[in-house]
Amino acid sequence: MKSYSRSNVADEVLLRNCALRHVHDRTNIAELLADIGEIEARSLHLKAGYKSLHAFCMAEYALSDDEALLRINLARTAREYPAIFHAIADGKLSMTTVLTLKRLLTAATANALLAAAAGKSKAEIQQLIADRQPRLDVPASVQPLPARHNVSESSGFVVPERQDEPRPKVEPLAPQKFRAEFTMTQEMHDDLLYAQALDNHAVPLGDISKIFHRALRSHIARMEKQKFAATSKPRPGRTSINPRTIPADVKRQVVERDQGRCAYVSASGRRCDAIHRLEFDHIEPVARNGAATVANIRLLCRAHNQLAADETFGAEFMEAKRRAAADSRTDNSPRREDTDVIPWLRALGVRPEDARRAAEHCASIPNAPLEERVRFALTFCGPRGARKVPAPTAITAPAMGSAA
Repeated sequence: MKSYSRSNVADEVLLRNCALRHVHDRTNIAELLADIGEIEARSLHLKAGYKSLHAFCMAEYALSDDEALLRINLARTAREYPAIFHAIADGKLSMTTVLTLKRLLTAATANALLAAAAGKSKAEIQQLIADRQPRLDVPASVQPLPARHNVSESSGFVVPERQDEPRPKVEPLAPQKFRAEFTMTQEMHDDLLYAQALDNHAVPLGDISKIFHRALRSHIARMEKQKFAATSKPRPGRTSINPRTIPADVKRQVVERDQGRCAYVSASGRRCDAIHRLEFDHIEPVARNGAATVANIRLLCRAHNQLAADETFGAEFMEAKRRAAADSRTDNSPRREDTDVIPWLRALGVRPEDARRAAEHCASIPNAPLEERVRFALTFCGPRGARKVPAPTAITAPAMGSAA
């Protein structure tokens, strides 16, 4: 039996073989589409005793229903516009892209449109379609979704019927215009109505799109302050005894330099375009006395941050460290830093570094309720030189927010 293990294949050989097979795969797809189109043109599926080309492909080639429909649809389109065969074989267009463009293809525009779509992502293809076939603006509206219920035979209670809610989506309508669609909960709907009332002086008609835009601007500013220490009045960063602490002014400069995206660059010169789950990374690790300076800090996405650690310390070592960290999160041993407390301290206006330092002291009362740990941590957030309250002996406390 043929083995599909690649563990003994050298890195360079593995990459070269995969690239070659990818090229062959694209060519084979184009050839397959040409064959299917010719089989239909010659009615060979009918001569073989099948009622349709769809049934022929499913039975003869063991294709699923969706796979057969996809290839037949593509084969018919490609026979009408032969440039599609070459675009797929050369890797310029995927099968999904061709189907997305199908409704715009005409004898006069096919070649130009296929050339313009070559090498573009799904989002860029959607924008391309919106540029060439603009649609009207979507009227702002909020409509309740009908709730369907059924009655439980065992209890007689009305049980909401489980529904697969549509995924939120954003798609281009026309140049620089987009349609957003998502489902609101009752709480979100109430918040929207309240926001419209509060913002009536700036948005007199309660335009939903303007309300959301203003809310997004406010949210972005708050998140940039939280994640990147962004501020309109920067101050010199304070030093910390913790070598892993990155001063706020360093964070701001690094984010500006790296333009808010992953700074990893491959050997071929391609830079990662990730903008999600970014982390501050020490180029020279802290374990090797790397300092928290602008020159030694960079933004990396989670995947490239882990890759850098694997390359520096070894994949096996880092995997063991990650397993140990995962195990420590599941046990009940005292923690050096109580991360559950930090969000509450930040919500009360405590600075990030002060919140982290205060949370470290909660390790002495790991089994206390969250309310008690927050109150205890707050005793370490007072003015410099203020008396520090000793750890409480009782761990019971009234609910958060109750009267003292």
